[in-house]
Amino acid sequence: MLVFVACLAASYCLGSIPAAYIAGKSRGIDLRKHGSGNLGATNVMRVLGTKIGMLVFAFDMAKGALPVIVFPRLVSAAALPFGNPVWFAILCGAAAIAGHTRPVFLAFGKGGKGVATAGGVFLALAPVQTLLALVVFAVVLLSSGYVSLGSLTSAAILPVLLAITVGIRSPIFAVSAIIALFVFWTHRANIVRLRNGEEHRFGKRGVATKRPAATLAISLIIVLAVLIAARFA
Repeated sequence: MLVFVACLAASYCLGSIPAAYIAGKSRGIDLRKHGSGNLGATNVMRVLGTKIGMLVFAFDMAKGALPVIVFPRLVSAAALPFGNPVWFAILCGAAAIAGHTRPVFLAFGKGGKGVATAGGVFLALAPVQTLLALVVFAVVLLSSGYVSLGSLTSAAILPVLLAITVGIRSPIFAVSAIIALFVFWTHRANIVRLRNGEEHRFGKRGVATKRPAATLAISLIIVLAVLIAARFA
């Protein structure tokens, strides 16, 4: 039981590492006071540039994937919920996402919206389906220029893909539906701006539309390839 609790705590702490905040402070900027005020890769890209934004994006995905891959191997079957490592992997992933949105290292203040970290969690749980959902994200981003729209679309499509492939009785499907609702909740302000035509879009405020979007798509595929290779190693 002690190892069980320690793994969940470690997952939360790993998720709490505020890569966006650290990146901003390295340049003398508190990102909570610039751009959208969000501690996510999109705001890092907007304020600090594409290269730093992609490093933050990769780190946020990795901190969601690693607890799911590593920690279930450290707990005995007798200590696992329902004796099933999938449930424990899900709990570790949920703890990492919670850490990202309310990081202990920032006194439980507002962190990121959890999309990249959730993507890392599901990439470890269901790599093929998540890859397809993230391809959808890239396509929506490239075609619309809206990161938020890509995030919402991919969050909505993932439960559908899991329902088709693993069935609605799978715990992974149930969690994907909950996470999708969570993503929509954290993006509620973005949804209002999208409806009002006021959402930030690459290509405005001096940022070229196609170059950052194309870079994000290419980097996303690279990150996915690395994490999938690690998952099946």
